[in-house]
Amino acid sequence: MASAIGLRRLTVLREFRPHGLVVEEADGEGAARPPQDYDYFLFDPALAASPGDEASASGADGDHELFIRGNQIIWSNGSRVHKRYISPNTVIMACWCRMNAISDALLCVLQVDTLSLYNVTGEVVSVPLPYAVSSIWPLPFGLLLQKSADGGHMVSSSSSLLDARDLNRPNKDYGLTYSVSCQANTMETDSKANGCLISSHLILKHPLEEPQATYFEENDKLTMMKDFDEKIIWTSDAIPLMASYHKGKSQHSVWQIDGASYQEATNDNMMLPVSCDISSHKCAFRKIWQGKFSQSTASKVFLATDIDGFPIICFLLHEQKLLLAVRIQVDDTTEEAFGDIKPHMSWNIPAFAAAPVVVTRPRVRVGGLPFTDILILSSDNDLLLYSGKQCLCRYTLPTELGKAFFSNYDLNPDISDTGSDLKITSIADAVEGRINVTCSNGLMLRCSLRKNPSSSLVSDCINAMAEGLQSCFYSHFVSLFWGDSDATYLYSSSHADSEWEYFSYEIKKVCMKYGQTSPNKSPVSPSKAWDFLINSKYHAQYCKRTPTSSNSFLPVSHDTCKAVFNPFLQDEHSSDVSFYIRFMRETLETLHALYENLKLNILRKEDLGCLASLLCMIASSLGEHTYVDYYCRDFTLNLNELPSVASSTSLRTPPSLFRWFEYCLLHGCDSAKLEDIPTLMRKQKVSAVSWGRKVVAFYSLLLGAEMEGKNLSSGVYCEVASGSARNPEELTVLAMVAEKFGRQQLDLLPVGVSLVLRHALDKCRDSPPDDWPATAYVLVGREDLAMAKGSVRKDNGLWHNDNLTSISVPYMLHLQPVTIPTTASDIPTSKVLNSEDSDSVYKSIEDGMEHIFTSTTQLRFGHDLRLNEVRRLLCSARPVAIQTPTNPSVSDQDLQQQQLWNFAQRTTALPFGRGAFTLATTYTLLTEVLVFPKLVLAGRLPAQQNATVNLDLSNRSVSEFKSWAEFHNGVAAGLRLAPFQEKMLRTWIQYNRPSEPNFTHAGLLLAFGLHAHLRVLTMTDAYRYLSQEHDITTLGLLLGLAASHRGTMDPAISKMLYFHVPSRHPSSTPELELPTLLQSAAVMGIGLLYEGSAHALTMKILLGEIGRRSGGDNVLEREGYAVAAGSALGFVALGHGSDAFGFMDTFLDRLFEYIGSKEVYHEKHLNATTADDQSGNTGQMMDGAQINVDVTAPGAIIALALIFLKAESEEIAARLSIPNTYFDLQYVRPDFVMLRIIARNLILWSRIQPTKEWIGSQIPETVRSGVSNMSEGAMDTDEFDAEALFQAYVNIVTGACIALGLKYAGSRNSDAQELLYVYTVHFLNEIKHIPVRTASILPKGLLQYVDRGTLELCLHLIVLSLSLVMAGSGNLQTFRLLRYLRGRISAEGQVNYGLQMAVSLAIGFLFLGGGTHTFSTQNSGIAALLISLYPRLPTGPNDNRCHLQAFRHLYVIATEPRWVQTVDVDTELPVYCPLEVTVAETEYYDETNYCEVTPCLLPERSVLKRIRVCGPRYWPQVIKLTPEDKPWWRSGDKTDPFNGGVLYIKRKVGSCSYSDDPIGCQSLISRAMHEVCDAPSASCSNQPNSTNHSSFRVNQLVSTFSANPSLIAFAKLCSESWKNRCNGNFQEFCSQVLYECMSKDRPSLLQVYISFYTIIESMWEHLKIGQFPFYDSLFLPNLKVALAYNEALVDGRITNGGIIQSTFLESLMKRMGDIFAELPKLKGNLQRYLSTGRWPDARNDVVILSWYLHWYNIPPPHVVASAVEKVRPRVPAGLSMLPLLRLLLPTTHLVGLMEIEKLQIAMES
Repeated sequence: MASAIGLRRLTVLREFRPHGLVVEEADGEGAARPPQDYDYFLFDPALAASPGDEASASGADGDHELFIRGNQIIWSNGSRVHKRYISPNTVIMACWCRMNAISDALLCVLQVDTLSLYNVTGEVVSVPLPYAVSSIWPLPFGLLLQKSADGGHMVSSSSSLLDARDLNRPNKDYGLTYSVSCQANTMETDSKANGCLISSHLILKHPLEEPQATYFEENDKLTMMKDFDEKIIWTSDAIPLMASYHKGKSQHSVWQIDGASYQEATNDNMMLPVSCDISSHKCAFRKIWQGKFSQSTASKVFLATDIDGFPIICFLLHEQKLLLAVRIQVDDTTEEAFGDIKPHMSWNIPAFAAAPVVVTRPRVRVGGLPFTDILILSSDNDLLLYSGKQCLCRYTLPTELGKAFFSNYDLNPDISDTGSDLKITSIADAVEGRINVTCSNGLMLRCSLRKNPSSSLVSDCINAMAEGLQSCFYSHFVSLFWGDSDATYLYSSSHADSEWEYFSYEIKKVCMKYGQTSPNKSPVSPSKAWDFLINSKYHAQYCKRTPTSSNSFLPVSHDTCKAVFNPFLQDEHSSDVSFYIRFMRETLETLHALYENLKLNILRKEDLGCLASLLCMIASSLGEHTYVDYYCRDFTLNLNELPSVASSTSLRTPPSLFRWFEYCLLHGCDSAKLEDIPTLMRKQKVSAVSWGRKVVAFYSLLLGAEMEGKNLSSGVYCEVASGSARNPEELTVLAMVAEKFGRQQLDLLPVGVSLVLRHALDKCRDSPPDDWPATAYVLVGREDLAMAKGSVRKDNGLWHNDNLTSISVPYMLHLQPVTIPTTASDIPTSKVLNSEDSDSVYKSIEDGMEHIFTSTTQLRFGHDLRLNEVRRLLCSARPVAIQTPTNPSVSDQDLQQQQLWNFAQRTTALPFGRGAFTLATTYTLLTEVLVFPKLVLAGRLPAQQNATVNLDLSNRSVSEFKSWAEFHNGVAAGLRLAPFQEKMLRTWIQYNRPSEPNFTHAGLLLAFGLHAHLRVLTMTDAYRYLSQEHDITTLGLLLGLAASHRGTMDPAISKMLYFHVPSRHPSSTPELELPTLLQSAAVMGIGLLYEGSAHALTMKILLGEIGRRSGGDNVLEREGYAVAAGSALGFVALGHGSDAFGFMDTFLDRLFEYIGSKEVYHEKHLNATTADDQSGNTGQMMDGAQINVDVTAPGAIIALALIFLKAESEEIAARLSIPNTYFDLQYVRPDFVMLRIIARNLILWSRIQPTKEWIGSQIPETVRSGVSNMSEGAMDTDEFDAEALFQAYVNIVTGACIALGLKYAGSRNSDAQELLYVYTVHFLNEIKHIPVRTASILPKGLLQYVDRGTLELCLHLIVLSLSLVMAGSGNLQTFRLLRYLRGRISAEGQVNYGLQMAVSLAIGFLFLGGGTHTFSTQNSGIAALLISLYPRLPTGPNDNRCHLQAFRHLYVIATEPRWVQTVDVDTELPVYCPLEVTVAETEYYDETNYCEVTPCLLPERSVLKRIRVCGPRYWPQVIKLTPEDKPWWRSGDKTDPFNGGVLYIKRKVGSCSYSDDPIGCQSLISRAMHEVCDAPSASCSNQPNSTNHSSFRVNQLVSTFSANPSLIAFAKLCSESWKNRCNGNFQEFCSQVLYECMSKDRPSLLQVYISFYTIIESMWEHLKIGQFPFYDSLFLPNLKVALAYNEALVDGRITNGGIIQSTFLESLMKRMGDIFAELPKLKGNLQRYLSTGRWPDARNDVVILSWYLHWYNIPPPHVVASAVEKVRPRVPAGLSMLPLLRLLLPTTHLVGLMEIEKLQIAMES
């Protein structure tokens, strides 16, 4: 059927010359260079673009160029240099490649011995190549390297060593962590390396990996690719294909490359040991095609697309001058990979040169590939365009190239002025639809094969036809469309419609040939595009310009049509006519489907009009009058005179989506007719009408269609995202997400259609399911939940995520909402600093707490100055003020020194509190050194202008004094750093290491260890630290490493720790002098390392250590050592109770023996541990057979307490008896009584109650009665030791308070707080009388019998317990108490370092982590707290006698970041918000709810059940948790429901945030809005000033309450236009709608309300004057869908209440009825139309009639006529025909039926 192929002209864009040459000339290098030693290639900018940014086609024609000369690469776009790369060696080859793990494209540059990979941003990775590589080829998932034939040999290169060393760089360029595994199996690595040496082809999948060997698949086995003759000649970077040529076999092959995991092939022919890695990623080639057809390599291979979209691989064979095309089929049954690729068929085309171009179907992608045609240069210099096998047209150079192109060629006088005699000699550099053409005179031109701008309507039509027509029809259409040499389209690029005119002309030509319309019937008006064109000036000019021959078969006018087409008709057979009729029927159906599709896009109305006129033409030529009527009603400009109605009876009704939508809403999806959905939409995977298919699918799901697989019962295909759906609305939302149908797309739908989908979104907004994808939450307007999904955080760039961007509204993306700056975070910093007294000298000093003031802490504590006060109290970096008389004398100086000495005790204790206060509150940059705040022991004299006085340390050893303080200062500085998301870098820790070891760094190591950062240190790093032989550094390192590896039982660290326990050394070793401190730290380290393991040998060793005498000289510290060993033993068997030991009884007896309890039940001699004595230099701490209980008891008690923690064991608790006779009291140390009380209560955990009665029950009867009698003076003191009695009493009470503090640690339990506070106050009252309101709970006269020191100690221990309970809460009452205690001590001169330390720690605990952390009551937490609070406080800064001071920092193990803050997702600012917290039921109370205002601390995981965002101002959100006994989530944990303490919430429109409007008085939005609304109507006439005022108010109000930019813009528009317009109704309407949308938080409905209102209003306005703004009736079906939605709500087909006011919709309906009732001519026109099928003559009448027909759904005249014919005989005279008509025409409105009946009566009369 193909006629002679058409002729088209190339569009010459410019003369082509590589831009790199221009650049070189500009650099002044061009002249020196030889002319031809460069290379260049052009590429599409999308190739190198990052995913997400649209490549800007900024060049002259959008092509980018890479120019390569020597070692320099110039990347330019158009005439602009984009980037330059200079490589170390000469460039052999360069290409773009994408690798799986990296989103950006990489420029791969091959040099002699290296491969450089340049990132688009300029970062470079060099891969050393120890073998010769001849070429590199890009694949979809990596880079293929072809080794040259001698590639087996190593390349000796000077730089190879350097490169190999460079490879082990940390991988920070690409956010991936590859660990270099040092302990890998050497055999395996060896085999890998050899594999790379033997294999002929290698693949590189990541810039920082080694290239891997490749394999080919043969009989289902993998064999290594070792054939060096198999030369790659082409690879595809879109699908995994490769073409190669084998010289020896002279055959071409095509391979599919599979990067998937294969089972390792164990082939005999592999000479390598097979590595043990079973499923490594192997890259395998599978041959899918081979052919022997040429003795030499194909000169070019490329991928193109067949006419039906299948890929073809084309080989250009230069010798044979042939193009061989192999068509392949991609079986994409599998989702992820490309599945199976099979060759299908092949054919030859004669060709001299060929290139792939994108011409026929631009912007279409088939399976990820662009639709590519083939441009061929034949041997007789013709340029031909092929699509698959089909030759479409021939291209020639334009006849006049014009002078402009030759302006550069003045030197060449023999070049002629015209291009007519130029021949094309070669083609190259094809990009998209552009190509370089070399002419016979050597001129190289950049030409375009396509006209721009191209019409989107035409490409839509072609796509629809490609998918909708049968292949024979489609290929025929393509040959018609491209084969016509009609020059009209070719030359006129002057306006965009030329392409559409040409397309419609081609189709109309067929209609005229074969249609039923007799061509003589000309249309009513010459409004056809074609007539317009024929009559245009342009056509006249064209006729002059072109020889008449080509013009001869253009229809000049309709009269000559017959004559012109006759010769054709004679030649063709009659079967052609039926062929063409079928062709036109299919075209009509297909394009009608496109028409229905475009109706659903409000931006394509103009295109719709064009398409309607074309369809009208096709339909009338086919005699499909129902179709013609359908288009005429939509666009009244298409009126054609119809042939008589009678002839056509059984005509099809055109499918109509609007009719289907309306029907679905009224009667449900299942009863709606499927014929109303065009067949093309019901096909699988059709892209041309996917827009309509999606909307149909959403409607079907919403209105109850069933899903079978991915197909719905309405016949359309639909994707649904994963997630649960409890109702149709939720299912619809999931479908919208899967189909990428976001708010942006919703805005493109006609308002009535979008209304129903907006309803679905609105219904899911309140409480969507928990398991939705983040995009679904954004779609329903719950960005807060999307953020909470964790997969998407703002910092990862929520808005750069393509999915989310497409889902949210476009104008939401860049507009930041308005915020009123009254939040607490905006307190100027000057106020914060000024709280300190006025010494400006010290303002800038770093005190280690500068970073604590963040927006969150300000929000939490910002309404008073408590944080400033904490900072002042804990600051150790400034001299302290000393009060002195103005004229100092000599004795005053001694006084000053005394004061300074006292202050120094306090200053050195401050770092304890500062560490806790700043715990994990800041991050460090890895490039910065950590700064340590100073410890200043000097004072200043305010009376003498702040003169500084230094502490005179001549009589005291200062280094001793400051060393431990420096250590704690280091710990405090290290604890500031929050645990990193990634590991803290090992290099950074070493970077901070001082040249000389010092105490501060030792503390830092301990802090890093407590935060578990020291895991990154290797054993060699640890050895370097140990080899410095600095005791305190070693101590910090041992404890830190053990804490970092807590509970792992790491053998290497275990050895290191045991090495520091001399009693474990073999007896042959020489004695090592290890300080006891180190030994204590090592023993404690062993406990931490084996925590909770109940490792039997370790326990046995530690049990022995409790009773062992210290090996060092310092016998004083042996109690500390025993405590450390006991604590360690407790840690190892933590909470295991009696399951912990096999040799339980003896074990327990030994512990009780250490405690000194008399009743030992097992009389066996306890020699279990002495057997382990390998070294003779240490003996048991016994004097004779007597164990020194004073030393061993504390350790043993702690061990028991921890082993039986929460075990509720009565037996053990009973054996830990409290002395209950006066005699026993004198034989047990009072402080041990306190420890026993603590231990007993930890064992009987559940019995601890925060009541006075419970504390009373702890005191034995003897003690209680004795004390009460003594205090009343009723007893004689001679009988017994009154002091012992009172000491015991005080210690028992304090022990009970500590147990209470541990039980309620971090819970902020109010009963516990009150009780502890009361005890503190009463103890304080004993020491210093303060007014106490309540009667004392302590016996009178304690101070008589108990020394002041003990009372102070007890007081401070109780205060510490109180701060445990209130940890992190910043409670003011407690804080005031602590501040008083701190000030009191220094004032009274009774200074004791231990008490200062307790106060400092208590302040730190109270504000733990700046209020973000609190304590856990998990077993390990309790153990750590018990050790930190060990109730013997040090006497001075370096007193480690009873308890190593470093252990005081172990509380860090017990901390948990259990705080949560709420962040407004729109403003990204922290805000207040009420949360309802639900706590699971326990044995003490039922499930309880209580309210907190964020930022706040949450309860522990073991009781936390649910958290709900409550309060009317924010959208509700529920986080459900299962209470489990686990630690809180660590930062960076993916399962953390709180995103590391941040809960994103979304404020409802119409309410202010709590910080801006605490009481909620502003949110009475309705009153305010009405005030505003009433003002303008009154003021319009007489008070011009007030108008401005009121408009200003609307503006301001809206922006106060809503962050929604569209609402703010609308309000602004209203207020601007109100100043000059006085249309009162419209203003009133706008303000009411604005109020409605704001108060209900549905801003998107503004569009719906206003568009409906304005359409109906403008209809009415223009009917009065008879001028119409629009001549179509598309808005009516739209309005009817909205009314049907209203009906569906009333009938309950759609549940949950409507989102738009039903009264509004009903009023619109009434308004329409009124309008039609008032039109006089309408009835006559209607009757004429129904009886004769004629439309009125006047245009306005036509429009009104079409509206009427649409509104009342009146069918076409012939349908009405046939209905009446059927009804007439059955209705007796005088009766109404309405009931029967209603049955026959069910969709027609009653008004319409009555009109039909009237007409009938009129005709009969």
